[in-house]
Amino acid sequence: MAITRITTPSITDSSIPNVKMSNIVQSKNIIINGDMSIAQRATSVTGITGSGYNTIDRYQLDLSGLGTWTQSQDTDVPTGQGFATSLKMDCTTADASPAAGDQLRIQTKFEGQNLQYLKKGTSSAQSTTLSFWVKSVKTGTYIIHLFDNDNSRSISKSYTISSASTWEYKNITFPGDTSGVFDNNNATSLFVQFYLGAGSNYTSGTLNTSWNSYTAANSAVGQVNLADSTSNNFWITGVQLEAGTTASEFEFLPHDVNLQRCFRYYKTLLNLNSNSLGIAAAFYTASNNGRFSLTINTPMRTIPTLEQTTGTDYYTIFSAGGGQDRINSFTLMSNTSDRFILCHNTSETSGTAGQAGYALSNSDAAYLALSSEL
Repeated sequence: MAITRITTPSITDSSIPNVKMSNIVQSKNIIINGDMSIAQRATSVTGITGSGYNTIDRYQLDLSGLGTWTQSQDTDVPTGQGFATSLKMDCTTADASPAAGDQLRIQTKFEGQNLQYLKKGTSSAQSTTLSFWVKSVKTGTYIIHLFDNDNSRSISKSYTISSASTWEYKNITFPGDTSGVFDNNNATSLFVQFYLGAGSNYTSGTLNTSWNSYTAANSAVGQVNLADSTSNNFWITGVQLEAGTTASEFEFLPHDVNLQRCFRYYKTLLNLNSNSLGIAAAFYTASNNGRFSLTINTPMRTIPTLEQTTGTDYYTIFSAGGGQDRINSFTLMSNTSDRFILCHNTSETSGTAGQAGYALSNSDAAYLALSSEL
């Protein structure tokens, strides 16, 4: 029987759609979770009066003295743009007269090792363009502030919300900075800050629209005070920061990819309202020492810390011998940044050395997470 060779045309890189290549090779968007789709901690938090991570992953509220807020992952989004969620700020207690040091801003932070391609601090420094969708009850001038944490340099740009309670698209280009190289490590090098309000310490100078040494008074000049009325709400989604002077279409990543990127900084092990949910396999090294082996599939930025709620009998260990240990809290030990974490408790267990078991939640108020946030 004759054998015929079958040939197929070669596939060139240029024949593969760019959108697929960007998902495979790297993300053009420096921002993580720009579509606000990941909210591991909670989807809504009320009564916020200070700084911290509350709902949407990678977005920290920096709040000092300007009102009380509810932050939530909301379904109000710009029509026809492909977004399902936004970050919402709702003022529940107003402050119409900010003190000098008051400030209200949403910020996200970046590792220097992920920014080296911007060539900051060289003659070839690249410009970056920030784009996003925004909606607010309060119209007027808002400020975006970029802060170089390694060299204490900054730049601010303003944008205007023209129509109340209407989604508007914004894009702002920041020139490259030829001074101050970003450190090539896993620490915080860059802040991107969305101002919502500020006192005179941040507004009394001249808006710094070029890269310069940081001067607080030049950071947020002209910023409206979103905290001046309990009628004020603010929404944002579709946040993208990319190299270059042109804003491209938002880069949608698969949900699992977005989630894995967030896991580098924060990973919930046990959510609230998860009574009787399994946590991990357990074993006793001594009668008063129950340990729990946890594997972390996504390496975290640094050795994490344990976040937990604690209370009487919040957690249970069922041992192979049929016993039950009710415990109040855990301690993190023998921890690394990537593959293996050990949680243990030495004061409330009474098992048998060598026995295996299983740890579960015993309260809807129980919560466990690993944090390696910037």
